[in-house]
Amino acid sequence: MFSVLISLSSFGAAEVGRHGQAWATGLAYEAGVDSVEVRGELLRNPASELAALKGHAAVYSSPEGLWTADGQLDTTALQTGLARAVALDAPRLKMAIGGFHATRSRDSLEALREALARTPVELVIENDQTPTAGTLDALLAFFDAQQAAGLDLGMTFDMGNWHWLGECPLEAARALAPRVRYVHAKGVQRRPDKWVAVPLAESAAPWRAVLRALPADVPHAIEYPLIGDDLTAVTRAEIAALRQLRTAA
Repeated sequence: MFSVLISLSSFGAAEVGRHGQAWATGLAYEAGVDSVEVRGELLRNPASELAALKGHAAVYSSPEGLWTADGQLDTTALQTGLARAVALDAPRLKMAIGGFHATRSRDSLEALREALARTPVELVIENDQTPTAGTLDALLAFFDAQQAAGLDLGMTFDMGNWHWLGECPLEAARALAPRVRYVHAKGVQRRPDKWVAVPLAESAAPWRAVLRALPADVPHAIEYPLIGDDLTAVTRAEIAALRQLRTAA
């Protein structure tokens, strides 16, 4: 089902650090969002914050990769992510594959399958901004391996992250669309020294074609800076814009 979420990092690490993710969640709902994505890297007191946010989030985003740099399944990171999603009553946990290696990591896929069989939480895999977990080749190799191991994991497709690695988002969308169950609707612009995240309507990327290649009936999240004197009004306008752009695409 199409719904609009806000990744709470969109309000800025400084603002969220000052006020907390419960404050950001309240602002998002006041602006008319359908749900939010809680960010693990922004938690300051996980136990109390997760309790306060219970029932208000659709996704818990873990900052840790599923596999370590040497290709070992990071069971601690996995169990922490699952436990926090359960504490939130969030149906989805979002993680990147980290240091997954098609050969060295293959045997650990069975342990991942067994862990996921014991929880109601759905794990979705995001393309991040690292070479091991954010390129099309890396993601295709992982999804082929997990399918062969009896898993059926879906994907969080971040429209912007491909640019950090010089990848084509449209090629990735066409290749991975059957796996996509959640979209980070993030535009990009190129500054002299780096890429930056911006609203889709301001993006230098072919975002309309990418949206058309992706499923329309999955949640879409805002994950770019939301800034302004009237932050509720800014957020409300961006929510409306994303709904309109997705419908028009």
